[in-house]
Amino acid sequence: MADIKTKKIEITTEYIKLDQVLKYAGLTETGGASKDVIASGDVSVNGETCLMRGKKIRGGDTVTFNGNLIEVSRK
Repeated sequence: MADIKTKKIEITTEYIKLDQVLKYAGLTETGGASKDVIASGDVSVNGETCLMRGKKIRGGDTVTFNGNLIEVSRK
């Protein structure tokens, strides 16, 4: 299994949308790129494939994409 890189991001709001998480974590350059990778089924939320770019990601959730694990916490 390939090495997984862990990134931690902290939000100050109740939630952040999935497409914004990818952009905020620096894994995609634009919202459009985020939309494309989510639609292609390459993104998982809490271990399950997610195709909804507007999915609400809250503190404690994890997002996996392209060998990266993003741990979201709330300030």
